[in-house]
Amino acid sequence: MKTLKIEDLSKNFGTTEVLKKINLEIDEGNFLVLLGPSGCGKSTLLNIIAGLETIDEGNVFIDDYNVSKVEPKDRNIAMVFQSYALYPSMNVKENMIFGLKQAKTSKEKIEEQLEKVSSFLQVKELLNRKPSQLSGGQRQRVAIGRALVREPRIFLFDEPLSNLDAKLRVEMRREIKKLHQKLKTTVVYVTHDQTEAMSLGTKIAIMNHGVIQQNESPEIIYNKPSNTFVADFIGSPSMNLIKGRLAQNSENIFFIAENEKNNTKIPINKYEFKEKLELNNKEIFFGIRPEHVHFKKTNDNDFEVKLTANLSEYIGHEQIITFNYSDQEILAKFPSTLKIDLDKEMNLFLDLNQISLFDANTEERIYSRK
Repeated sequence: MKTLKIEDLSKNFGTTEVLKKINLEIDEGNFLVLLGPSGCGKSTLLNIIAGLETIDEGNVFIDDYNVSKVEPKDRNIAMVFQSYALYPSMNVKENMIFGLKQAKTSKEKIEEQLEKVSSFLQVKELLNRKPSQLSGGQRQRVAIGRALVREPRIFLFDEPLSNLDAKLRVEMRREIKKLHQKLKTTVVYVTHDQTEAMSLGTKIAIMNHGVIQQNESPEIIYNKPSNTFVADFIGSPSMNLIKGRLAQNSENIFFIAENEKNNTKIPINKYEFKEKLELNNKEIFFGIRPEHVHFKKTNDNDFEVKLTANLSEYIGHEQIITFNYSDQEILAKFPSTLKIDLDKEMNLFLDLNQISLFDANTEERIYSRK
């Protein structure tokens, strides 16, 4: 049984289609992150799950029960908002138990839940304080605690860390990770921050223009992006996408970059293409992440190229170097201790075990590793 299932869900605001035939299934205890740029539809989808937005087409199921027309209070979910949404006139205790009192929960159960959750979140000493007397991190703990005491089937998080400073954001990210590991609850979490998504999610659904581009584990999303949007959106810096074409003879398949002047042919024989394609002269994007461009040979499937560095960016323990390859840019991540001479040609090695190939017209991934 799926804890949450979304079927053919569509939503319009006026003439604008913000969600287009969304299909999602979430298993018990999974942590699903909805990730994408601003305006992609992720918050709208979360609000529909919560019952705060209506549906134009499709259905939402919780534990196989269709809740598409069920009021938010009857869906057995809890939501943690970006703005914390704490009542300023109430102290921490009153905020945390507000939902239980509204549901006419017994005093014994309320006290039991308050004791358990306040201890777990380490906010017992804050129970008599008002929200104005709390730090940002403490307010977020209280907001999470208010959701936890209700013991909902599904937790919904709407960009809960975006109002925190960078250091506190890292700390709270770890707190949420520990929380999920201990409680094994089902979570749907909205963010535009890919670091949050990669570190928290058991699954990531990447959205763009109201469509789910890929829904997989963080490892598959990162290493096997389904299209150029995912490849470009995930990673910092993002994946290098070099435009060019395939060349094929009786024995081998090669990639040749657009405007290639040195007749460099990169062999890609160790890959199986998803469907029968006319490969010769097929236009593609050759994708490789910056960390898979090496300054020395690391394995037997590394391919040597000569490139010229034209930009160096120092970022502490590493540096990002921009190279020119057939009038296109390739970025590489190297240790900051490595000396790189700009405007000077050097030998680099592309790890062909880690490449991605995309159709230049459809921008979809077109192969799998043998």
